[in-house]
Amino acid sequence: MNKPSFRFEKKLWKGGYRLVAGVDEVGRGCFAGPVVAAACVFKSHVQYSIFDIPIKINDSKKLTALQREKAARWIKKNSHAWGVGVGSVAEINKLGMSKATNSAFRRAVSQVNQKINTRVDYLLVDAFYIPYVRGLRVGKKNGLNQRRNPKTLINGSRQLAIINGDEKSFSIAAASIIAKVYRDKLMEKIGFLSKYKKYGWIENKGYGTKKHQEAIKKYGVTHYHRKRFVETFLNNSFSSPSQSKT
Repeated sequence: MNKPSFRFEKKLWKGGYRLVAGVDEVGRGCFAGPVVAAACVFKSHVQYSIFDIPIKINDSKKLTALQREKAARWIKKNSHAWGVGVGSVAEINKLGMSKATNSAFRRAVSQVNQKINTRVDYLLVDAFYIPYVRGLRVGKKNGLNQRRNPKTLINGSRQLAIINGDEKSFSIAAASIIAKVYRDKLMEKIGFLSKYKKYGWIENKGYGTKKHQEAIKKYGVTHYHRKRFVETFLNNSFSSPSQSKT
């Protein structure tokens, strides 16, 4: 099985892009809680082999909770910089998931820029491009990179979208782990509050499990729920063919 490596990062480092950030998000498909994005930068002159490090770095969904915790600690200690951005439930309900997710990405990149006191040179993104990334170095009008590879410039920022990027790029995989651990802890903290325990967020982290769906049917939604998404999903799920015809 292939594991994330630095092959994408190495190509960019050789091309002169010293600060390459991998970015990823978690929580897009949840019923409750925010969407969380993370960005992670590793130094170009310190290249780790996945076979040398003492923990597993991979797509966060392929790791256990304990493996993610250990990996997150290692990433925070050994990366050049990392950042987290949150798209709140209020933003999701008002603006929609896409805009809220893009805001979370931009906040994560901005946090990295603040930590390194400069701007990242290039973004490696899992699956799709991020529009209007402020604080990212932009290509020169007649620059070599723009002439040779114009598709990497989105609104003037240098990006590369990689399908299943969290399975291929070490930096993206690291970002996915940071985001997952951050969001899980947040949902567990909220889930421990007595009035929310009935929704099972400590276990389901806000995802639409059967228990979560049944709790919503019985108790209704909270201000932590993505109301439009939940209502649409449950209306489609609980309407039988015979009911829809009457």
